[in-house]
Amino acid sequence: MQKMTKREKPAARRSPAPQQGYRTPAPEVVDPVWLLKAGALTIGFGILCAYIAVCVLFYKSQWQIVLHPSRTASHTPADFGLQAEDVTLAGKLHGWWIPAEQTSDPTVLMLASGDGSAADSLGRAKTFHNAHLNVLLFDYRGYGASSEPHPTEAMMEADAASALAYLQQMRSVPLDSTIVYGTGVGASLATKLCSEQKAAALILEAPTGDLSASAAQDSRARLVPFHMLFHEAFPLATPLATLKTPKLLVAYSRSRNMREAGDPKMIVDLPSAADEKDFRNALQRFLDSYVTHPATIVLPVGD
Repeated sequence: MQKMTKREKPAARRSPAPQQGYRTPAPEVVDPVWLLKAGALTIGFGILCAYIAVCVLFYKSQWQIVLHPSRTASHTPADFGLQAEDVTLAGKLHGWWIPAEQTSDPTVLMLASGDGSAADSLGRAKTFHNAHLNVLLFDYRGYGASSEPHPTEAMMEADAASALAYLQQMRSVPLDSTIVYGTGVGASLATKLCSEQKAAALILEAPTGDLSASAAQDSRARLVPFHMLFHEAFPLATPLATLKTPKLLVAYSRSRNMREAGDPKMIVDLPSAADEKDFRNALQRFLDSYVTHPATIVLPVGD
């Protein structure tokens, strides 16, 4: 037997010779039409997601169209010669309690507008104080020194209810001795509050509400299905028309809300907000006629 001196390597495998007539298959090619359809679908889905994101962003930030809060106080009660007590309502709202000479006098709950802060209403607070009325003025959440990052209609309605509860629970002010005042969008809040609670009277100055039509003119509103998403409308005309509470409505130009105010006790149309004397005279007549008051009201003409 012959010995192997070297390890033999196995012979390399050879591919079998192609049979006669056999063809190598062509590589698969993706249909260009399918690529176009897939690309169009991807782009469409991306556009849809971007549009939904825009709608969500509008829904979350729509309050900025109608509300313009300020964290700074333009004035203090001392600027108007008012002796005020800093108070905290519901653990989150900052306000001022401005007592009358007689604590048994009626009390005005002031609901400020949606612009600036409550400090901008201190001049009107002095008007009420001079009329021998207690005054509670406060900032909604998102305004002034009150908590929360930004306001909404629902939050402001809850804040108004919290302020009324504070008067009843902490100041022992009965509803039949409470006058609710609202200006700007605060008029909507005041009207809603009086529709739920039987306050003694309602005073609305330069009211604004039913804001859907005006908000729809904003350029941001034109990018989305506005009427499906907008909810910061601050309704006014309809609840005001059915409200039985005695009303003093002060306008500086007659509005639709005034014409459809139901059965107001007094409507006063003043030339401008600077006409303080006429406002005081109208307030005096209203209080004398419709609000229980222990003494004759004398409103000073000068500050």
